[in-house]
Amino acid sequence: MTEHLVDPDVPRDLHAFIAGLPKAELHVHHVGSASPRIVSELAARHPDSKVPSDPEALVDYFTFTDFAHFIDVYLSVVDLIRTPEDVRLLTYEVARDMARQQVRYAELTITPFSSTRRGIDEGAFMDAIEDARKAAEAEFGTVLRWCFDIPGEAGLESAEETARLATDDRLRPEGLVSFGLGGPEIGVARPQFKPYFDRAIAAGLHSVPHAGETTGPQTVWDALTELRAERIGHGTSSAQDPKLLAHLAERRIPLEVCPTSNIATRAVRTLDEHPIKEFSRAGVLVTINSDDPPMFGTDLNNEYAVAARLLGLDERGLADLAKNGVEASFLDAPGKARIADEIDTYTANWLAS
Repeated sequence: MTEHLVDPDVPRDLHAFIAGLPKAELHVHHVGSASPRIVSELAARHPDSKVPSDPEALVDYFTFTDFAHFIDVYLSVVDLIRTPEDVRLLTYEVARDMARQQVRYAELTITPFSSTRRGIDEGAFMDAIEDARKAAEAEFGTVLRWCFDIPGEAGLESAEETARLATDDRLRPEGLVSFGLGGPEIGVARPQFKPYFDRAIAAGLHSVPHAGETTGPQTVWDALTELRAERIGHGTSSAQDPKLLAHLAERRIPLEVCPTSNIATRAVRTLDEHPIKEFSRAGVLVTINSDDPPMFGTDLNNEYAVAARLLGLDERGLADLAKNGVEASFLDAPGKARIADEIDTYTANWLAS
């Protein structure tokens, strides 16, 4: 985990603008959003875990050598979520952190298989996330929706279980809007998951798989053609294929871009080499997200500052970027209009002050 600093290349008044800017976030993981305080509390609660309970020790623990190492560390934190009370605490505290950053709406990626296979009752799991969602909206004003994702490293068993939990009317939570696929991409081909995405789509869920993060553009094509992706998680390697970029731009298929994450997992070598610039030049609908923010020493505000530097954005450009996130979301039309209007009003007032 890298130390979170204010980017010195971004003016402080732009950082201040970002801090108050209303936002939507579309690519952020449930367990991966656990703050050091919450991870420490959970680690102390479950002392048999290898995760350190000392927040200072977590800095070294969250320093990744490559994507495979990140997955190993991530799964060790997943193992700290063992009871419905753990689930509820994590979900509520994640929403609190989002509200502090003026996140008005978020689609939180949840991997229920990781909890149910550890013995948490599936009904109790659903009740815990829903109770936290309703409390967060009432207390913080942040609207949460869920994406249930398949942990690709766990194979087709996890795909079957995730599809069942997402489509069973007796279990499916009210806040569920989409179906995803995460975990490592190398050796985990997208087409094998087609039957499960077909079931989820038939049940009214949107398709939002990760693709092209650590593999080439063919993985993105597979996500589009086989899994009928409506948004692409990361899509980093799309920049290598001009035809793919043109297709994404023409169809208005958004990319969920997470710059600091891509550096932390070594998917991209340096921020200056990040393909977000190629995406923008090609006219692709880019959204900015934090992925697993505490693990990567970042937050959504910092990701907006990174985007501002890489894309040369001023306040109006950042407002447009925030509205991209709203447009690409699965929020209903009145909800989208309300947040977009709030962004416009905030920006106008800021520029007039």
